[in-house]
Amino acid sequence: MLVALIARDKKDALQTRLDNRAAHLAYIEQTDVVSQAGPLLGDDDAMIGSLVILDVADLAAARDWAANDPYAKAGLFKSVDLIPWKKVIG
Repeated sequence: MLVALIARDKKDALQTRLDNRAAHLAYIEQTDVVSQAGPLLGDDDAMIGSLVILDVADLAAARDWAANDPYAKAGLFKSVDLIPWKKVIG
């Protein structure tokens, strides 16, 4: 099942994002369930959140992945939405 993880960073949390970026990217590689991912950008092209498309067995697996993401453990996000997603194009 594909799940879109849409996370919004806390205000003024860019340094938290930068400090944990290497661990986050390593986690993505190690878990092998991410089909697409990238930062959400603000008006000034600064990173303000994340969009991650997970390919997992169910929503419970998506919740577990999200909870163990180094960004989440560092307290980067003010909100995280997990939404089942259907790929139509691409």
